[in-house]
Amino acid sequence: MRLHQLKLDFIAEQDRLLLRVSTDNQLEMRLWLTRRALRLLWPQLVQMVRSSPEVALQSNPQARDALVGMQHEQALLQANFATPFEETPRAMPLGTEPILVARIQTSKDEAGKQVLGLLPQQGQGIHLTLDNTLLHSLCKLLQNAVAKSDWDIVLELPSLPLRDESEDAAAPKTVN
Repeated sequence: MRLHQLKLDFIAEQDRLLLRVSTDNQLEMRLWLTRRALRLLWPQLVQMVRSSPEVALQSNPQARDALVGMQHEQALLQANFATPFEETPRAMPLGTEPILVARIQTSKDEAGKQVLGLLPQQGQGIHLTLDNTLLHSLCKLLQNAVAKSDWDIVLELPSLPLRDESEDAAAPKTVN
């Protein structure tokens, strides 16, 4: 079974994020992400982004952050955020009510791709195999959903900070 679509919304009445995952064989899983779960999940996603072989090979921390920023932009260009989530009837193997994510697991599969486990305290959850595009897309979906919440949380990925031109103008110049 392959991932077909992801949808992530802030549901104010629940004060939670609702993650809907559909597959190519007409299954759908629904999960609740609380603030607590998000605080567990985000550092794991950042670590997954930073563990990309190209990033990990960089010895300079600024170079690593710049490369993460570039990879994020490239991955988002490849993602499809324009197609609406298909609201078709699907089988719900985890039940019609969303499961409450209480545990986060990360690993790599035999091909070296990142695997993210979103699990309840007890029982069955889901494991998503994330290529680079899907990993960065999930990060973007989380950033967008959290921005619509009233949680006062800012989710940031490492990147090279933009230089402030006014600081450059005020900096002393040396000519050799």
